[in-house]
Amino acid sequence: QVQLVESGGGLVQAGGSLRLSCAASGRTFSNYAMGWFRQAPGKEREFVTGINWNGAVTYYVGSVKGRFTISRDNAENTVYLQMNSLTPYDTAVYYCAAERRIAYTIGTTRSQYDYWGQGTQVTVSS
Repeated sequence: QVQLVESGGGLVQAGGSLRLSCAASGRTFSNYAMGWFRQAPGKEREFVTGINWNGAVTYYVGSVKGRFTISRDNAENTVYLQMNSLTPYDTAVYYCAAERRIAYTIGTTRSQYDYWGQGTQVTVSS
């Protein structure tokens, strides 16, 4: 089992920034690719970004590319999501997820991820 706990969400004005953290425990963190998903009210949970086991490979969906940055610290068992230039469209509950994968690829669908955090709310006001 892997336990994931997100933090760092909150209310921010459009154009502002937030940094989300996801602390992992329970298994060897570096055995997992990590992803961030988000779910807006009335919408499906969607993949936002992911990072492979050693941080060498990252992937972003087009709507956040250039604004969001994912990173990880395997010594601290933590993955981060730096979000800049936020817009109201970024308002959602953000979830981190762990995928048992030691490779230079990243899963981009919900079904590929094995463990999930409880989510943290991000609200961007206009």
